[in-house]
Parts: sequence; structure tokens; C-alpha cells
Amino acid sequence: MSWSAAQYTGFEQERTRPVRDLVGAMPSGEVRQAVDLGCGPGNSTEVLAARFPTAEILGLDSSPDMIKAARQRLPKLRFDLADIAAWDAPAGFDLILANASLQWLPDHAALMPRLVAKLATGGWLAVQMPDNLDEPAHRLMREVAAGGPWSGKLAGAADSRAPRLPAEWYYALLRPHAARVDVWRTTYHHVLTGGTDAVIEWFKGSGLRPFLAPLDTAETKGFLSAYRAALVDAYPTLPDGSVLLAFPRLFFIATR
Repeated sequence: MSWSAAQYTGFEQERTRPVRDLVGAMPSGEVRQAVDLGCGPGNSTEVLAARFPTAEILGLDSSPDMIKAARQRLPKLRFDLADIAAWDAPAGFDLILANASLQWLPDHAALMPRLVAKLATGGWLAVQMPDNLDEPAHRLMREVAAGGPWSGKLAGAADSRAPRLPAEWYYALLRPHAARVDVWRTTYHHVLTGGTDAVIEWFKGSGLRPFLAPLDTAETKGFLSAYRAALVDAYPTLPDGSVLLAFPRLFFIATR
């Protein structure tokens, strides 16, 4: 699956708001060394750099298109093309940020403690993940995938994301490894201009990727047509032509 920086940043203000809230919730303290795991086009790194202007910040992403966009956006910072699932730098980070990226990685029971172990004493693991797999957009995505002529190709598409786990699970997992764990959940109601089609464009930059990647051009057209028809009632167009996309997100900050 390839990521498109242009597709992702089509809704940049909406996608950046959660990381602003996450970074804004971090305690006061000095950050000397930080890493942004899954930095995308650099919007999350930019928020991080504004909060901690003297920090040495590294951005990592597996998409060449995203890294290119991030380097153009923030030419004074370092961005490396890397698989964040294989990231194994020496410990000592004051801050590890992961904004809407770890949901693509498996085995959170092993992953989260491993990331906390990369922190210096007093350092923070700050994570935001979409918590929307039960929302109509994702439920209908799975139903359309299972009910069409493309079902064989898409049998494993829904498994691309880690299973949805509650806040209590992450707290219980992280608490033995951290001095403090703050966990919260926020539902954003993003106002998207363009009605149902805007919902599709949003998810083309994220959740739809594993469903569209295996399909040829004709199958993609058919899938999106069926998906659009399924979305119309779930996301009605408002009188001003916009649609409200309810989007729950899970946040936590673990302090070592």
C-alpha cells in the first residue's frame, strides 16, 4: 500500500487538530531528543517542533511520498525513510510521539512496553490512535468488501489495522512500565464540505487504503460506488452542503 501526501493533507486542519491536543496535554519539561513515529507529511512534527523548539527531532515514515513532503515542509529537521515497526534505536528519548500511526502495527501488548523502554527517566510516550472501527464508515467499508465480487481479494483487508482495544486495556498494559499514565478519548465531529463524497475522500487517505490497494481500476470504481450508496444514510448531507464525520480517537501519555 502506498501513502499519498496530497490525499492525506486534503483535510490537514482536521487531521492535525488531534495532535495539537495531544502535544498540548503534555506536562511542562525539557525535551532534548524526540522522535515522531509515522510522521506523515510533517504536520505532527511541525506541532512538536513548535512546542519544543530546542529539541533534536527525528521524523520517521515508511512512505517516500510522505518523507518527501515532510522534508519540503520542514527542511531544517531530519526525516528518515524507515519502517516504524522495525525501529530499534538506543534508549534515551525524552519524547516518543506517535500520531495516528500505531494502529497500523500489530501486537500492541509487546509494542507499547518496548516503546516505553526507549524513554529516558521522566520521558513521555505520547500516542493518538483512531478509535473508529465501530463507526458507520468502517462498518460499511467491511460490509461492502464482504458482499461484492471483490470479496476474495479483500478477505484480509480489515486485518490491516490492529484490533480495537479499550482505554482500560492500554492503561493496564502501560501502568507497570510507567510512573504515570494518562488516558482519554475524544470524539471529533469534523465538518467536511462536499457531502458523502467528502467522507470517501477522507478515508481514501487512511482507512480505505487496504481495501482499494488490491483492486484493479474497474473494481475500485465498483467498490467506491457501492460504498458511497451505503454511506448516504449514515452521513446525511446538511442544508449547507457539508457532512459531520464523527471520529473517536484514543489518547494516552505514559511517563517513565
